[in-house]
Amino acid sequence: MNLKLIDGLPFISVKVKYKHQEIILNNVLVDTGSAGTIFKAELLRNIGIYPEANDFTCAIRGIGGSEVVFFKTVDSIEIEDITLDEFEIEVGEMEYGFPIEGILGFDIMQAAGIIIDSKQLKIHSSN
Repeated sequence: MNLKLIDGLPFISVKVKYKHQEIILNNVLVDTGSAGTIFKAELLRNIGIYPEANDFTCAIRGIGGSEVVFFKTVDSIEIEDITLDEFEIEVGEMEYGFPIEGILGFDIMQAAGIIIDSKQLKIHSSN
């Protein structure tokens, strides 16, 4: 699958499925320096993802600052031909000062065996 560069950073599209609904997020940053995967709460509300009383919450910190996120297990995450079922994601407001719909973290990269070809601007799975 192809990466697109925006301001020199690699982005991809990701499909998130939850309770028979799905959304495609087109501006997801591929970030090997992020331990977890986070998606923008405002967009995931469109498929019924809201914080619930039993959701675990956590304060996270990164280059964009800090924020409180909640964790949610989604039915699947698809990156073209790569599918991860029952995967736990972080959901946050992601107000970083530029348009971003999510961050694909190292947790997904490791689980899917993702290999990044930075010369050809492609990623694929070793699995």
